[in-house]
Amino acid sequence: MELIEAIQNRKSIRAFKPDPVPRSVLEEIIKIATRAPSSMNTQPWELYVVGGDALTNIGRENVEKVMAGTTPGSEMGGAGYQGIYRERQVALAIQLFQSMGITREDKPKRSAWMQRGFRSFDSPVAIFVCYDKSLPSSAVFDIGSLSQTIALVALKYDLGTCIQSQTTTYPDVVRKYTGIPENKLIYICLSIGYPDDDFAANSVVTKREPIENIVKWCGI
Repeated sequence: MELIEAIQNRKSIRAFKPDPVPRSVLEEIIKIATRAPSSMNTQPWELYVVGGDALTNIGRENVEKVMAGTTPGSEMGGAGYQGIYRERQVALAIQLFQSMGITREDKPKRSAWMQRGFRSFDSPVAIFVCYDKSLPSSAVFDIGSLSQTIALVALKYDLGTCIQSQTTTYPDVVRKYTGIPENKLIYICLSIGYPDDDFAANSVVTKREPIENIVKWCGI
């Protein structure tokens, strides 16, 4: 798959086949992806690749916590989305729910969808991307660069991904089953596996703003 084709075709996958992903394939994807750029080649990323019982247990305890009313948090920090950013977030939710025929009034299905996110969308593998808490904010840019590259390289192996934070929102649970130390910030998670093409939400293609809305030309 050509690079431009991969960029145009990449989308978030929110349902996966149960088929395991060979460790050798994951190793190759990560090895290639670590060619991603980083500030002054600091390569701040640390990856925890999780599957099997560990991932099942993380998902189970995440769901138990959210259903018990424990407020999810995030080590990413920051406030919620407002303004146009909130509008885009809501537009995506509408697209997803419409694709699955879930109405606003259907609380059981909406709850089941919410729980799926806390289970890493039932992916066979989740990659938790961390960095040392002593690092400056530039590490966040580097983590994004690596995450995007993993998502693109995965397409070569017929794998889908969802770059998401929902699985990380109870970091104590993640640390319990992965051994991630307290001095490492759990920034993002990539759900990865073979896409379930029969799952309606996987057909959703999100919209992008036209460049005239986001680009300012100066001296060109």
